[in-house]
Amino acid sequence: MKPATIGIIGCGVISDAYLKGAARSPFVNVKAVSDLRAAAAEEKSRLYGCLALTLDELLSDPDIEIVVNLTIPAAHAEIDRKILAAGKHVYSEKPFVVDITEAQPLLDQAARQDLRIGCAPDTFLGAGHQACRRAIDQGTIGRVIGGSVTIATRGMEHWHPDPRFFYKLGGGPHFDIGPYYITQLVNLLGPVTSVSAITTRAFETRTITSEALAGTEFPVEVPTTINGTLLFASGANVALTMSWDVYATRKAGIEIYGTEGSLFNPDPNFFGGVPEVSVRGGAWEPLPIDDLPFGVPNRTNRAGKEVADYRMVGLVDMAIGIRDRGPHRASGALAAHVQEVLTALERSSEQRAHIEIVSTVERPAVVGSGAGEEVLLTAGPV
Repeated sequence: MKPATIGIIGCGVISDAYLKGAARSPFVNVKAVSDLRAAAAEEKSRLYGCLALTLDELLSDPDIEIVVNLTIPAAHAEIDRKILAAGKHVYSEKPFVVDITEAQPLLDQAARQDLRIGCAPDTFLGAGHQACRRAIDQGTIGRVIGGSVTIATRGMEHWHPDPRFFYKLGGGPHFDIGPYYITQLVNLLGPVTSVSAITTRAFETRTITSEALAGTEFPVEVPTTINGTLLFASGANVALTMSWDVYATRKAGIEIYGTEGSLFNPDPNFFGGVPEVSVRGGAWEPLPIDDLPFGVPNRTNRAGKEVADYRMVGLVDMAIGIRDRGPHRASGALAAHVQEVLTALERSSEQRAHIEIVSTVERPAVVGSGAGEEVLLTAGPV
């Protein structure tokens, strides 16, 4: 297939993951990057051999087919509208939108123009998570009845060069980290039908301890601890904790409970990891992942751990879908459903009520066996 030509708007920390992902893919080619900070765009252009353009120049370039939106969350919807208005497909970093009422109009606008919207996360396409999907689909743990999810850290201010936006509207652990977990849960279990939650904020201000802004104090405007429950259309009842107020935990991750056993799902912030299953109270046993793509460790993270990071395969899957008119997995509809769930957690706490989820979505097609992006050329069964 002819590679899709893409542009990237936003040259912050996450842009390196996308630019490196594009560099190793035969299916996409980055022509240009853009950022409000011209110097940031120029730096990325030098590092990755692409053009540095203004926003208007990038959007008016007739060669660029897909634009990746890596701006701050509060700007996602506005930039997505401009990309669609320019007649180009959108692939957005999560969260899809901050205000959930903006999600459907964006999807409708894309549909009217016969354009695609894709959205991170795409980590659910990784070997560790697809192996869990396979185990559930094969009935390894029987009918799923429940689960438990824990995301608990001290937040972002100790490592990110400017973490303040994480604590503004559109931030918090639910909107920043939550999409990885909820997307994988939908991949495993299908759509969510209702949620309930209590949210709190442990600190009214935080202090940056990283890099040039060390010592800078800033206000916290969003919840930083969320405890909730998710009810799925399948009947599964999943408990959820997301917090940036915790020094240490031994509960991190996803566990899924079925009538015949339990399943441990590795960290959905990455593509790999070894899932484990316990059948009828037996010993925990690893599930095979070697036959699935996007699971081999390919970088070392900040903690010194080797992780599988194939960010960009969701966009590659969308580019292939554009070429062959097939569906893509990391879709705007999936992202909108996930965002509605995450938004409903805050609403539930504010209203002290269960919140019904209006949207629904089909589980994405599974990823077939193979070693690389070529497996995306053939859509797997739903």
